Amino acid sequence: MAVSLRIVLDQLTEVVDADLAEAEREIARALVDSAPKGCDVTAIVPAGDEDEAAAVPGLAGSTRAPLGRARLLASWQMGIAPGIGGGLIHAPSLVAPLVRHDRVNENDQTVVSLWDLCAWEKPDGMSRLAVAGQRALLKRAEKHADAVVVPSHAMADRLGETTRLGGRLRVIPGAAPTGFAAPTDAVGRRRALGVPEGVVALAGAFCDDDALAAGLSAVASLADAPEVVVLDISDARAPRVRELATAAGIADSALHVQGHVEAPDRAAVLAGAVVLLAPSTLSAFPWRVVEALALGLPVVASASDVHREVLVDGGLFVPSGELGDALRLVAESEDARKRFAVRALDRGKAFSWRDHAERVWALHAEL
Repeated sequence: MAVSLRIVLDQLTEVVDADLAEAEREIARALVDSAPKGCDVTAIVPAGDEDEAAAVPGLAGSTRAPLGRARLLASWQMGIAPGIGGGLIHAPSLVAPLVRHDRVNENDQTVVSLWDLCAWEKPDGMSRLAVAGQRALLKRAEKHADAVVVPSHAMADRLGETTRLGGRLRVIPGAAPTGFAAPTDAVGRRRALGVPEGVVALAGAFCDDDALAAGLSAVASLADAPEVVVLDISDARAPRVRELATAAGIADSALHVQGHVEAPDRAAVLAGAVVLLAPSTLSAFPWRVVEALALGLPVVASASDVHREVLVDGGLFVPSGELGDALRLVAESEDARKRFAVRALDRGKAFSWRDHAERVWALHAEL
């Protein structure tokens, strides 16, 4: 009889976090591709998502929860998980049926993942509902998760100090989308998005005004005043971005505010940029930084434990107050850009969803 790893896919149709929704599908595909002999992968999905689950290549089947995503999430936050059952459950986020189970006698396991600590470090940048939901699920994970996967040792250290998870924390980083590369129609995609070539791309500050202000000020300090595209900004937050840009001295005509777009469009934008600027120091997996590395795009980042761990020598990280100097060093010198591009591309090879999936399988085998 095959051993089934049951992956929770809660954002197949109702996307509330685009990066995690992409990660769910990447992890599911990679788990299927790397499944050990005698093992398969099935999905646990909210009511109404069965057809989407069937479209994920290689899944051996799916379990339909009795509720749609919103009601299912509320139910799981309270520890009510009817109709789900046990077995080996893996969640690419904290959204999981975190209830009492018997790992020793019944071989039931529940492993969840946490990609950022924004709900604890920057709650004013999120909705109250999202903050409350994340905090409630982490409390349930403290009680019932057999392991919690985080993408960096920096986050593991932070959670080790503030929670009772201790030895249940495991570090498995994420990756850029499989095959992430500049598309052949990159010029056309940038034109459709209204983003020119040669911009500074600013990312990772979608909920952090202080980081956003620091990044925009660094861009404004450049001699030739290049155009800047600020990535992953919601429509509701766009006016605040424009306000901060004006305060930094960036003309509205030089500012491009971009919401979350699909991977080929992101690749097109990043491939046309001269540098990626990552000014946030929050404990969060830097998705755009890892994508920049995959493309060989030079990266300048604020010094933080997460950036040091992810970049190593693949980019330049400095205190937030020195971002302008670092940006000038890279953006205004062709030799420097070429040097940091090589470093970025080399470091980018360290991240893959295949490696993530193999380590997930090893974790469940260990448990």
